[in-house]
Amino acid sequence: MKLWKIVVPLLALTAALCACAPAGETSAPPAQEPSQGSEPANTERVVPAWGEMDWSRHLELDYAQMFSVDYSPEGYQRIAIDTETYLVVPELDPIPEGTPEDVTVLRQPIQNIYLQATAAMDCFRKLDAMDAVTLVGTDAAGWYLPEVKEAMEAGRMVYAGKYSAPDYELLQSKGCGMALESTMIYHNPEVKEQLERLGIPVLVERSSYESHPLGRMEWVKLYGALLGREKEADAYYAEQLARLEPVLEQESTGKTVAFFAVTANGMVTVRKSGDYIAKAIDLAGGVYLPEGLGEGDNALSTMNIQMESFYHEAKDADVLIYNSTIEGTLETLEQLIAKSAPLADFKAVREGNVWCTGKSMFQESQSVGEMMLDIHNILTQGHGADGSLTYLYRLT
Repeated sequence: MKLWKIVVPLLALTAALCACAPAGETSAPPAQEPSQGSEPANTERVVPAWGEMDWSRHLELDYAQMFSVDYSPEGYQRIAIDTETYLVVPELDPIPEGTPEDVTVLRQPIQNIYLQATAAMDCFRKLDAMDAVTLVGTDAAGWYLPEVKEAMEAGRMVYAGKYSAPDYELLQSKGCGMALESTMIYHNPEVKEQLERLGIPVLVERSSYESHPLGRMEWVKLYGALLGREKEADAYYAEQLARLEPVLEQESTGKTVAFFAVTANGMVTVRKSGDYIAKAIDLAGGVYLPEGLGEGDNALSTMNIQMESFYHEAKDADVLIYNSTIEGTLETLEQLIAKSAPLADFKAVREGNVWCTGKSMFQESQSVGEMMLDIHNILTQGHGADGSLTYLYRLT
C-alpha cells in the first residue's frame, strides 16, 4: 500500500478531532469584558449563595462611622453606607445566588467613574488612582485641584453634566462603570433611578456626615477597598495619624477660635458645634466658638445667625478664621471689615489675628490633618507661623 494512502486519511482524522476538541485543550479566545450587573464569562468558580457567605473579616476603622466594609474568603466585599448596601464582585466572578435586589453590585475593576461628589476626588489623588475617574459633574471652572484641571484640559476627564442633569448618552458612550454621588442626588431621585435603569450603579458617599475630622479622613480606606488599593490607603492614613500624634497628645491651649463667613445679606455662616471643623479646632488645641450651637438640630453642618448674635459670642475670640469657600477669598482686614463694620471691634481683628482658608481646602477633603496642624501652629506660635502654613493665611 502506498504511504500517501495512509497519511492523508490520518491527517483528515486529526483535523476533525481538533475541531471537536474542548476549548480548554486549544488556545482560548480572548476573554470578553462583562457588562455591569450581568453574569461574567467565568461561571465555573463556585461561590456560596448570598445567605451563606462568611463576612467575619472586617475593615478596621478608628473614627469613621458612616461606612463599613466586610470581606468574604472568596474576595467579595460587602459595603454598608447609611441604609444602602453594596456588593463588590471580583473581576469575572459570578454574582452570588440570592443577592437581594436592593443590593447594588459593583464589579471590579471599577473604571470610568462619573464623580459628582467633589470631596471624594482627593481620596483618588492620594491613592494615585485618578485614572479611574474619567467623567465629572463639575466643569473645569469649578475645580481648584490642579490635577483635575490638567486632566480636563488633556481630555482624560470630561464634564458629563451636573448631578441633577447628567449627560446620559455621554455616560453610556464612555462605558461609565459607577456614578459616585453626594447626598444631593436624593433631591433628584429620578436621576438615580435613570442611571440604574441604564445599568450604571450608583454609590452615594457620606463622608461629609462624619462628625469626627479623622473619621472624614478615614474615608480614603473605603476607596482603597473599592479600587483594590487597601495597602496604599492604610499606609497613607497611618502616615497622617503619625504626623498628628504630637498635636493630639497635647493639652488644650484654652485659646478660643471662631470659624465663619459673612454672606452678601450680612448674615454670618458658622459651623455647628458638632461639625468636624469645630472638633478639628478642639483637637488642635483650641476652643471652638460659638459653643453649643445647633446641637440636636437638623443634619446640616452650617447655620446662619445674625451679626448681633455672632458679635455677642465671638467678639473676644483669640483667633478668627474666615471661610473663603462661601463668598470668596479675602486679602486684608479692611476687606473683612467692609463686609460688616462691627467686626472692627473684635479682639482678633484689633490684634491682627485673623486667618483665611484657601478656596481649595474643602475640595481637598484629606486636608483636615494639615488644617489641624495649621491651627495648632497658629495657637502655639502665633504670627511666627506665617510661612509654614498649608491651608490658612493671615489677613494683613
